[in-house]
Formats: sequence, structure tokens, C-alpha cells
Amino acid sequence: MSNAELQAAARQALACLDLTSLNDGDSAADIAALCAKAQTPYGNVAAVCVWPRFVAQARAALPAAIKVAAVADFPDGALDLPRALADVAAIAQAGGDEVDVVLPYKALMAGQRAEVAEFLAELRHASRPLALKVIIESGELATPELIREATRLALMAGADFVKTSTGKSLVSATPEAAAVMLAEIAASGLAHAGFKASGGIRTVAEAQRYLRLAADKLGPAALTPQRFRFGASGLLNDILALLSGQAGAAAPASGY
Repeated sequence: MSNAELQAAARQALACLDLTSLNDGDSAADIAALCAKAQTPYGNVAAVCVWPRFVAQARAALPAAIKVAAVADFPDGALDLPRALADVAAIAQAGGDEVDVVLPYKALMAGQRAEVAEFLAELRHASRPLALKVIIESGELATPELIREATRLALMAGADFVKTSTGKSLVSATPEAAAVMLAEIAASGLAHAGFKASGGIRTVAEAQRYLRLAADKLGPAALTPQRFRFGASGLLNDILALLSGQAGAAAPASGY
């Protein structure tokens, strides 16, 4: 890949980045630093993604152009509707813009398809008008059939994005899982539905693989923050290194 191609990919990845911090020990100081990083000399990230308890702080610290996302039913994806609804209510009341909810993937693996569909429908109803990203935890589902079914259930429920991973499992985003998910999004015919690759993506070269997959399956016009996101923290380091003319060196992701 030429330097010009990497630079273009870096700018695209920056505009589509959900800068994320979901460490158990996150503090107000950590979130303040995250919000400061979200506004770079080369442009802003698409969103900042945090725990629900930090939504109000992040919203106050950021310009309106940067969305504030927070997680629900995270990271275990229990089939616990009251807990998930409480998370959504907290995010909405604090001024959040987006909800990243974990699909109850263990329940789906156990054959509880109807229960999972009902869970997602309730979350979609409760979260409007916020954007809803459904995390299917593709690394745990493992098989193309289950990844396809989880993606389909999320889309049927009205998800705005289908997201690969929490970043907390042993296997996070993979190009193979992304290809299955993107094909299902394309087959759905839902022109608004988007894709989010999350977990373990630390370099622009890695990010470019997902950008190319999305362009192939959804068309180049889909490579906007409205339909494509990266969930990452360490990726920003490589983006900034490339755009500032330094050698891109991947740093360990700090947000997962």
C-alpha cells in the first residue's frame, strides 16, 4: 500500500472512529483525557464511547459534532431486559446520542432465538431516538451461520449498526466475520444500516482491510460515519502518526 493510500485510509478511519475507553477502573480524569484526544489537529472522531456513568461528563466536554455513545448489557450480554433497559434510560437521561448494546449471544447459541428477538425489539423501542448499535460478539458465535443469524436478528429489530465485538472476548473483530456481517447487511436492502468493526484493530493497515470489505459489500458511499465505524482506542495513535508524517507504529490499545 502506498503512503498516499495509507494517508487516505487514516483520514477515513479518523472520521469513522468511536474513540473508546471501557476499562473497569476508568475515572473522570481518564474520560477528560479521552475527550481531549477526540479532537485532533486533523479532524474530530465520530464518537466517544464510554460507560453510562460518564455520559454526562463526555457530553459536556465535547462539541455537538462528536457523538457520545455508551454501552448497555455490557460486556456479558446477559438475557436481562430490566438491566439493559436501565442502562438505556441512564444513557438517554444523561444526554447520550448512541447505545452500543450486547446481543444476548449465549442465549442465541442455546437456541433462544425468540427470546433474543424480543430482547432486541424492546431495546430498539426504548432507545429511540438514539442510534442503536448491536454487538453480536462474533468471536464467541464463531460459526458463519450464527454470525449471520445474529446480524439478521439485529437488523430485523431495527439496529442502526451491527457491531462485531465488545473487545472483551478472546477473539474480537476478524475480516472473516466482517465479511459475513456485511454480506447480510447488503442482502437486507436496508440502505441506512451500518457496520462497526470493534476490538483489536490497532493500525491503519488493519483498518484499511475493513474499509475495503465495506466498500466491496455496501459500496464506497457507505464509508461515512453514518454507516461505518471503528471501535478502538489504540488505532488513533497510528492514525496520528501517519497524518503527522511519522512512521506508523501500533501502540497497545488502552480502551479494552
